[in-house]
Amino acid sequence: MRVTTSKSKNAESFYISKGYINDKGASTSVIVRKLGTLKELLPEHGPTRDDVMAWAKEEARLETLKYKQEQENKQIQITFHADRKLDYNKQTFYRGGYLFLQSIYYQIHIEKICRKLKLKYKFKYDINAILSDLIYTRILEPSSKRSSFNVASEFLEKPSYELHDVYRALDVLGSECDLIQAEVYKNSHFLGTRNDKILYYDCSNYYFEIEQEDGSKKYGKSKEHRPNPIIQMGLFMDGDGIPLAFSLFPGNANEQTSLKPLEKKVLGEFGCQKFVYCSDAGLGSEDIRCYNHMGERAYIVTQSIKKLKKEEKEWALNMQGFKKISDDTPVDITQLPADDKGLYYKDEPYTTKKLHQRLIITYSPKYALYQKSIRDRQVERAQKMLDSGNTKKNRKNPNDPARFIGTTAATKEGEAADIHHYLDESKIEEESKYDGLYAVCTDLLDDDVCDILKVSERRWQIEECFRIMKTDFSARPVYLQDENRIKAHFLICFLSLTIYRFLEKKLDSKYTCEEILCALKAMNFAKIQEQGFIPTYKRELITDALHDACGFRTDYQFITKSKMKTIQKKSKGR
Repeated sequence: MRVTTSKSKNAESFYISKGYINDKGASTSVIVRKLGTLKELLPEHGPTRDDVMAWAKEEARLETLKYKQEQENKQIQITFHADRKLDYNKQTFYRGGYLFLQSIYYQIHIEKICRKLKLKYKFKYDINAILSDLIYTRILEPSSKRSSFNVASEFLEKPSYELHDVYRALDVLGSECDLIQAEVYKNSHFLGTRNDKILYYDCSNYYFEIEQEDGSKKYGKSKEHRPNPIIQMGLFMDGDGIPLAFSLFPGNANEQTSLKPLEKKVLGEFGCQKFVYCSDAGLGSEDIRCYNHMGERAYIVTQSIKKLKKEEKEWALNMQGFKKISDDTPVDITQLPADDKGLYYKDEPYTTKKLHQRLIITYSPKYALYQKSIRDRQVERAQKMLDSGNTKKNRKNPNDPARFIGTTAATKEGEAADIHHYLDESKIEEESKYDGLYAVCTDLLDDDVCDILKVSERRWQIEECFRIMKTDFSARPVYLQDENRIKAHFLICFLSLTIYRFLEKKLDSKYTCEEILCALKAMNFAKIQEQGFIPTYKRELITDALHDACGFRTDYQFITKSKMKTIQKKSKGR
């Protein structure tokens, strides 16, 4: 509400008026209250006209607060007719879960990045609306670009673009993939300090529904063991499990070659100069360790005990010299009870031709029991294979039970004989030596062992990132063929994962991915006779947490149209 005045020959009158949209869609106003003439108001609220105007504006503010309170407490009556049919093509169902994702999207200012792209390419379509909808639908209901457009049409805010604009935008997003990643990282600091002093790196691959190689889509070792061409993704993640950067490379390339180009971008374009590189043994070759031993960088990588040199391997497998990790008390781990849940370690310098390192060996009785139980089941399967005569080995699977089946084709005297298969007890005994043992190699020579192991243990989060992208966001199979649009597809998946992870962090990581996604997908609304919306979801602790984290609420019994518009503005930080 606002103050308006009208002047006549003899007096100036003050009013409080309220603006509204009439039935014809035109903006108009109505007088709510007459305050009086200037002559009447000066004795009490003067002595000048400015003093009277200041008082009148305060009255208008109080009147606005009173009106808002009345509207919030207002009971709304809506009449339904049992004999009246539904109108043709009238939408009554609306998706609202995207509002919580939209809150994160605008907090990292992706809309400003889109504005830069629009100025650069001079296109007319709304690339911000396209990108945001593609991200929201990738999280809420992953599908093709055409289906995503249809899903976005069910949002409270309908698409301001056409389907053909989506495909045009993919070309731009693919071309500017690296720029968008760098800008998102810089803008992500608006949500708080990034834990980028520890960076995790890993690779995975995604298959295509095609039969012939084409471009970067090459035949390689598929994680899903499929015979289709694949493309590989290298992903950097920070210490809080939030994605930092990604790159794509051909399906037949060695994954170790993918690290340096992406890390150079992180060092240059992202400005990350000081961090600890953490990965598994497959991405921790000596060359990679040397690269991350330079500057202010360091590394923590897992180490295969089986691939250690003879002297170090004998030391690692020796059950003597272990200490309790909590207080460094010497422990004889051969005397520990089977149900012990402690963690024990020993470490020593580990020098190669190029590096002075530290080798840490840990032992967990719980982990040893777990490995033994798995191996026992595999031995049982190996025995069943012997009994049935099926002794064929799967050379591609290192966990194939047939590895415990030995073969001999000679007598004790060395004469040729029929092929004989047997259960190889020596192989079983050899594998049992490694039960419960885990090795980490690092150039952090003076850091506390407990801190080093905590960093290494969190590698599971990057595996979870790939699982969420593949399973929950349906990043594969990939149906796109153009290289630029393939980049755009994975950029959308990457941004979706980033936004989801930030939302997860705002919820203090109290809920699983399944719980969060189920809650978001269920937060829908029914539109009632152009009057407003009724939530159709069940209010729970997780819905309360989502509202508290994002700073707005949608869990009222009834939400007027104007109030819903206010909620939409709040979700955009306006």
